[in-house]
Order: sequence, then C-alpha cells, then structure tokens
Amino acid sequence: MASDLNSRDLNQTYKVAGDMFATLFKEIGKVVVGQNNTVEQIIIAILCNGHALVESNPGLGKTLTISTISKSMDLNFSRIQCTPDLMPADITGTNIIEESDGHKHFKFEPGPVFANIVLADEINRASPKTQSALLEAMQEKQITVGNDTFLLEQPFFILATQNPIEMEGTFPLPEAQLDRFLLKILMEYPRYEDEIEIVNRYTRSVMPTVGKVINKNTLLDLQRLTRDMPVADDIKNRAIKIVMSTRIKNEFIEYGASPRASIGLILAAKARALIQGRNFVSNDDINAMAYPILRHRLILTFESERKGVTTDQVIRNILEKIK
Repeated sequence: MASDLNSRDLNQTYKVAGDMFATLFKEIGKVVVGQNNTVEQIIIAILCNGHALVESNPGLGKTLTISTISKSMDLNFSRIQCTPDLMPADITGTNIIEESDGHKHFKFEPGPVFANIVLADEINRASPKTQSALLEAMQEKQITVGNDTFLLEQPFFILATQNPIEMEGTFPLPEAQLDRFLLKILMEYPRYEDEIEIVNRYTRSVMPTVGKVINKNTLLDLQRLTRDMPVADDIKNRAIKIVMSTRIKNEFIEYGASPRASIGLILAAKARALIQGRNFVSNDDINAMAYPILRHRLILTFESERKGVTTDQVIRNILEKIK
C-alpha cells in the first residue's frame, strides 16, 4: 500500500480499517473478557512497531491476552519464562556442532526471540545480563551471536510482563531499557460482571478459541497507515509541551521523559485514531495515550513517594494544566 495515497483513498482506507479493528476486538473478546483498554493499547504498540510492558497482579490474564492477540493477527508467537538462571543464549539461540559426511561444522540454532511476538514473562526475574540480551533485538530488530548477525522477521514485537507485588529475587529494569518500551500498560482487576463471565466461560468443557482476522501483510500496511495519519500542528505542539513539562523539576518529578516520549506520544495517538476509524488525531487521543507513554519514563521524587503520589496522578496534573 503506497504511502502517498490521495485524500480520498486515505479516508476510505481508514474507514475500512475501523471496521477491521471492530471485527478484531470482537474476535479477541471471545477469549479475553473485558480488559478493553489493555487490548487496545497492546494493538496500538503493535501498530506503532513498538514494544510494550504489561504490569498487573498475578492471574489477570496477561499471557492469555498477548497469545490471543498474536493468534488473531496470524503472527508467530513464542514465550520466554524469565528466571534468575536464564542465560542470554536461551533467548537469542546458540551455535551447535553438527556432523555431516564425517565433517563437523557449526550450525546456528535460533532461540525463542525468532518470532513475530515474543512474550517475556516476568521480565524482572531475569538477570541484568539476560535482560541486556533483549536490548539489541528491541532496538535494532536483530541479534548478534559470536561474529554473526541475524535479522529478525518483521513484524517483531517484545511484549514483556512483570508483577509489581513480588520484589524478592527480582531485578528491576534499568531506565535505559524501560525507555525502549513504547508503552507501560497497567492491567486492572475485572469488573463484577466480567468476572461472572470469566467463571462461566472457563468452567465449561469446551474452551473458547479465536479466529484469524488480520494477516502479516495487512498488519504491515496498517503500520504504514499509522504513520500516514495526519495530525494538526496545535495537537502536535500540545503533545510536545506535555512531554517537555515533565523535565521541569518540581516537588514531584526528579527526572522527566526523553524526546523518545514525544515521538511515541504522537505515534500512539495516531494509532488510536486509526483503530477508532478516524482520519485525524484529537486531544482525547493525546490525553489517553499520555499515561502509558509517560508512566515508565518519569522518575518521581522522594517527596512524591512519601506523600503516596503516583505517576498517573502527576501525569493527570500535567494534562489539566496544558489544555
């Protein structure tokens, strides 16, 4: 799909995209009950060709949600259970000795990172050495083993999960690695009505399944359309002012967000507009995406922690000031 579509074709494509996403959400809803914001934000990260960090208490369906989205998009999926003894080669792969016709030679055996969607489950349980093995894959979409470099198949996403209530035996992600995640998504407990449906759906003999709605080529086209989404100058300027205001030290913020946050906020807002079938970015898109874009990029002061002020509260205050 060409990037220089004329206005008429562009509007028609956005309209079809809206219907396509409605079908996608309906199909995912056959397996995942509720969690509409979480599902939408994961898909936004994928449309932006970015990575996402999903945080929630245990048992809320992080792994199920991510695997279901991969199936609905016909993407290759792999899961890495992060543990303290996990080694970098367990993720990237390694060279093995293979014998053929009496001769021995090295052969590269790919690791689980060679997939379209890689779920790094409980990433904060992996050691810093292993976490760093993901950095090259996340930033360069490639991995290096010995003297050889291997490109990863596109599209490629790392969706990592972490449990905020278990801190013993964990290795908190460094700020440099956190900044490489486009979004930090918080998954909440389900509502009463949703939990009734969860119990009803998952205590039957037949488990729910999901069908394929979008293929890889369509997804790559949608990624290009996301970047083609027009955004007005006043919307763009407001987004940049929001990010820059985090760099003004005050009683709540010690360190603010980098320009990577400005890029991410505009891109994520474009993706949200595309998902909702619109051909323009609104202030509502900026407001909605400011939370997952900024919450892992701000370092709060000790005074904030002492007063129990959360990152989301600080972001809310910024959004209220910058209209």
